[in-house]
Amino acid sequence: MVAGEASGDVLAGLLLEGLRARWPQLTAQGIGGPKMAAQGFDAWWPHDKLAVRGYVEVLGHFREIVGIRNQLTERLMRDKPDAFIGVDAPDFNLDLELKLRAAGVKTVHFISPSIWAWRGKRIEKIGKACDLVLCIFPFEPEIYAKRNINAVYVGHPLASQIPLEVPRAAARAALGIADAQTLVAILPGSRRSEIQYIAPRLFGAAVEMLRRQPGLRFVIPVVTGLRHVIEPLRKQFAPDAPIELLDGRSHDALAACDVALVASGTATLETALFKRPMVVVYAMHAISWQMGKRMHYQPWISLPNILLRDFAVPELLQRDASPQKIAAAAFKWLDDPAACEALRVRFEAIHRELRQDTAKLATDAIEAVLAS
Repeated sequence: MVAGEASGDVLAGLLLEGLRARWPQLTAQGIGGPKMAAQGFDAWWPHDKLAVRGYVEVLGHFREIVGIRNQLTERLMRDKPDAFIGVDAPDFNLDLELKLRAAGVKTVHFISPSIWAWRGKRIEKIGKACDLVLCIFPFEPEIYAKRNINAVYVGHPLASQIPLEVPRAAARAALGIADAQTLVAILPGSRRSEIQYIAPRLFGAAVEMLRRQPGLRFVIPVVTGLRHVIEPLRKQFAPDAPIELLDGRSHDALAACDVALVASGTATLETALFKRPMVVVYAMHAISWQMGKRMHYQPWISLPNILLRDFAVPELLQRDASPQKIAAAAFKWLDDPAACEALRVRFEAIHRELRQDTAKLATDAIEAVLAS
């Protein structure tokens, strides 16, 4: 297995739990993180080695990443596994899956790349590289069926992990947040490269919000191993703000908060599953942004908006992602409880649709591929 960042580690950990229930003697190895390790995974490299996003940003890590992939490929070609599961990270995993499948190894890709949003021609490569694509959104298998690619909808693992009824009171008590206190969750991303661009804007937004409402509190759930990246940025851009860094505990933060400032990515879907209003923010190197924008098919970039096909939550991107605009968008939610309740209803519908027995459905599909 290969999972290339914190969100992939979460998804892979949940999948591994289902695989172990089916095959108790399972051996799982490759690239992964702490959630996978908790399921007995043997990580030859840590997942954060691959946690880089953006065309320009990846250049500084290109030699190391290629070296890791070459070593991994050599090792897997020498000692062929029964199956290889690439978890997200398509730029890394699809090339690896192509070689392994050609050598007779069964290949599974979990989750489907967002070919419906951008880089749609990638479906041709997926068809050659994968024996099975595990899809987390219900509309995806139909896209693959048109190309005779084996794809199965398994729901989103987080939708089963996160309760339909959010334990808000318990989460606030666990974080020491009084009932009357307003809490803002800040989620600046899970990759070093994106944190460097996004966190300063979110810290600036916190400072702006405190100018208007001094009693606010802020929490940042920090991905394992990235505290040393976030802490200096907090001291630089919001030295006096009451911002608490939490080791992990993103679910406590999202369950407890009144509004979230979130980097676009899996965290936006987590926030939606916790039924919280949010402001979606993203920024990257200008050249990477222009290159990516040309290949994007939809007007939205955040998963909640894509699933609802509407600008249900604000998206502030690149130049628009200023501290002032982020703060103003957050206060729009805080000042309008009726809008927050309407959004909660829409997010609950998403949650119910994505809530499947993902581990069993995925394991059934993988078992069928191994038996074919």
